Amino acid sequence: MGTVAALQTRGVGDVSKVKALVEETKSIFGEVERRLNAHCPTSDVSRLAALPQADVPLRCAAADRPCYEAAFRLMKASGGAFNPRWRGPGTLDLGAIAKGFAADLAADAAGAVGVDALVDLGGNLKAARSSSRPWRTGVKDPNGNGFAAVVELRGGEALATSATYFRGSHIFDGRTGRAVTNGVASVTVLCESAMWADGLSTTLFVLGPEDGRAFLVNIIRSGHVPGGAPPAALWILDDGRQVKHDPDRRFRH
Repeated sequence: MGTVAALQTRGVGDVSKVKALVEETKSIFGEVERRLNAHCPTSDVSRLAALPQADVPLRCAAADRPCYEAAFRLMKASGGAFNPRWRGPGTLDLGAIAKGFAADLAADAAGAVGVDALVDLGGNLKAARSSSRPWRTGVKDPNGNGFAAVVELRGGEALATSATYFRGSHIFDGRTGRAVTNGVASVTVLCESAMWADGLSTTLFVLGPEDGRAFLVNIIRSGHVPGGAPPAALWILDDGRQVKHDPDRRFRH
């Protein structure tokens, strides 16, 4: 998927169990990339690109249906700011949500065998539900001053960041097809699904903090985002200012 993947485990005495989980994680990531790679003309997502929106979830692989459905829900709810067809009609690109989807699947695999694990796919983090204690991680300061905040990920929680500091200007407004230039340096989202954290972080980056906070409140009320705890978000602007939607104060300094 053009990024770095990592799997951390704790307290597993059986090395063979960890090795088996590593191989399963690689297989999961490879399968998701094979099916959802928009740059491969033979992938499932490329095959489905020309179909009407209503037909895509019906014709896709059953295992991938949650990812397609979430992408189209975000597109509708955001007025197209998040748009899997941002390249134009007859195209389909799940690059802003597929990595989180894959991280969820890998974390589920760890939980199924009772391994305390943290999955990291290109900065999309997901703690296995079997995690016995929180995983502590930092939110990078885009201005190079260490960490802007610290988060403790509980079992089953996910964290995703959309930012320009690694890959430059690569986040596009789905309404215009143009790169976003709105003064936002990064957006980090905490919720109970890596897929939704991934998609929401891109959406909130495009919308910016003012419209993004209103959007987040509305989508939480709509019940679209799964899980018991509502998502939290942290915007960091180019000038260093921070804006939060964080009722439970999960982003700590």
